[in-house]
Amino acid sequence: MRRTRTPALVAVATALAILAGCSSDGGPSLAEEGPTTTAAATDGTASPSMGTGGAHPCDQGATQDQVATEPVADVASDLTLTSFDDTKIRLHWFPHPDATADDPVPTVLMGPGWSLAGDTSLEGAALFGALSIPALREAGYNVLTWDPRGFGESGGNATVNDPSNEGRDLQVILDWVATQPEAKTDGAGDPRAGMVGFSYGGGIQLVTAAIDCRVDAIVPGIAWHSLETSLFKSRTVKAGWASILSNTGGGRVDPHITSASESGIETGLLSQDDEDWFRSRGPADLVDDITVPTLFVQGTVDTLFTLDEAITNYRSLRERDVPTAMLWFCGGHGTCLTDPGDPDRVTERELAWLARYLVGDTTVDVGPRFETVDQDGTSWVADDLPVADETLGGQGTGSLDLTNDSTTGPIQGDPADGDPLAGLVETITPGPASGAVEVPIRVTAALAGHLALGAPTLSLAYSGTAPAGDQPTRVFAQLLDDERNVVVGNQITPVEVVLDGKPHTVEIDLEVIAQHLEEGHDLTLQLVATTTAYATPRLGGQITFDEIGISIPVVTSGLTKRG
Repeated sequence: MRRTRTPALVAVATALAILAGCSSDGGPSLAEEGPTTTAAATDGTASPSMGTGGAHPCDQGATQDQVATEPVADVASDLTLTSFDDTKIRLHWFPHPDATADDPVPTVLMGPGWSLAGDTSLEGAALFGALSIPALREAGYNVLTWDPRGFGESGGNATVNDPSNEGRDLQVILDWVATQPEAKTDGAGDPRAGMVGFSYGGGIQLVTAAIDCRVDAIVPGIAWHSLETSLFKSRTVKAGWASILSNTGGGRVDPHITSASESGIETGLLSQDDEDWFRSRGPADLVDDITVPTLFVQGTVDTLFTLDEAITNYRSLRERDVPTAMLWFCGGHGTCLTDPGDPDRVTERELAWLARYLVGDTTVDVGPRFETVDQDGTSWVADDLPVADETLGGQGTGSLDLTNDSTTGPIQGDPADGDPLAGLVETITPGPASGAVEVPIRVTAALAGHLALGAPTLSLAYSGTAPAGDQPTRVFAQLLDDERNVVVGNQITPVEVVLDGKPHTVEIDLEVIAQHLEEGHDLTLQLVATTTAYATPRLGGQITFDEIGISIPVVTSGLTKRG
């Protein structure tokens, strides 16, 4: 039975669960074989479950009478589960048609995007190659989706994947899965379980895997490390996305969410209470507790949860020798204005990861540890996240009037065919700027053919003044692809500046990019006073840049170009 969606929820589904991508055959393989079950991987060192049966190790679980569920009338797939605090959570259960108590199969939990109910569609594929219920069942899994608290038919208020709320809901759900006859288990109360999902459905994977050792493999897509670094970059509110999520969202949410959205859009400021609340949502340091095989999928043009969020998470696992890989594609919370490449790449890699680390099929090639796509749709792979060994730079000076006339313009590139996000994010996606201070960046013959990969470093020596006011003082920096007339990765970075008439210096990393360098196809650094991507800062003054320096990391070895 298919769930009817309102136009607003369809817009959010598009915004928060979208995928695009390119092909993945060949390339270097992961070094570690890694565990096939979480219990074996953690050896009891991960945080114990806090499900319905209280704290317990992975070899002890709840029994059927400890997990209260009720069937939903006229919907064979649906049940209502009573969570740890008596909140009612709606489940959607789709066991594999051939699974039995004598021949059970692993289970995949698939979380939805922000404000959405769990997927229930048994027809067709998901958007842009995202894993769907039919695809997962065809691959041999039971599939469980659910309405997160505050959304769909579930009760409670959404608290942005709080470990003590949404995280514990998932622990009770795992308790329930372990009692199903079709579900393979690794011990009493310990289901063989993997997790997939994008955005909000990606974040809950990181939280659950960190607090419950029964999760065996995860594939978090376009998720975040910290809501502070992602939503409040350089203490600047992403007002563009706040507006979209507020206008298209639904459900019942914690009052902090409403308060932060209103103040962020109106003034660009957050109360200390709201700031602390979002910071505490995580996963942040909880990622350091994840010990299960994890494939991070992130979008090169994602302007909500940028590449740096996935890099931070990836490094935590990589430094601890947890089997992990990272796949970047031209998509995410944004619109792809360049060639996206092969659209099957993401799905193929996700299914391979589950086959290897959830099923335990050691013959499966899970692909390279690192893979990205450039503006031409070409894939680049490496044995690990590459470290730049060269830099491309530029220097300049200039003065900027802090007015609304100095801003990012409308996008100029053409979105990929059928990209439903284009209309939704068009007005908050930075395009070529007007009224900007510009610094040319010439691509030299020595660096042509290589990949600019990583976070460019911007350094400023400046002085300026601004009228009194409550709004913060900021400028914004972006890199323009001169040949295509698009902002590289659609990324723009806020820069905190002190406008008291005195000289100051600042050095800041801009958002991470992946750009193929071509001789004669130069870049331009643009500094502007405003952008629709972020809250409007204090205007009315002027800033003079006595020195502007931009240094872009370039990888000349260790990356393999794949057509």
